[in-house]
Amino acid sequence: MTDIWSYRDTARAQPTDVVGFNVVATDGSIGKVDEATYDAGTSYLVVDTGPWIFGKRRMLPAGVIERIDYDGRLVFVNLTKDQIRDAPDYDATRLQDEAYRSDLGTYYGRFWWP
Repeated sequence: MTDIWSYRDTARAQPTDVVGFNVVATDGSIGKVDEATYDAGTSYLVVDTGPWIFGKRRMLPAGVIERIDYDGRLVFVNLTKDQIRDAPDYDATRLQDEAYRSDLGTYYGRFWWP
């Protein structure tokens, strides 16, 4: 069973690191992958949105990744730009905080399907 903090079987077909890949929402490009983790059940991306939402960074659970184009260096997520913009701010100091992860999981869970 897939959960929101795990890569979909169809999304991560290679062990290639996706840091530096462009991230594409359902309605266009949103930025680049700044960080990525690959731990079972706790995987996520940190996306630098650049000037699009004034340099904000967003943490995206791995389960929102629809697919990865390794040749094109693109990560496709099943979220809109607005859904990502309206997400809670990324807080590097709270990465291990269960309440923070729970809040993010609840937010993204409204738009996620396995």
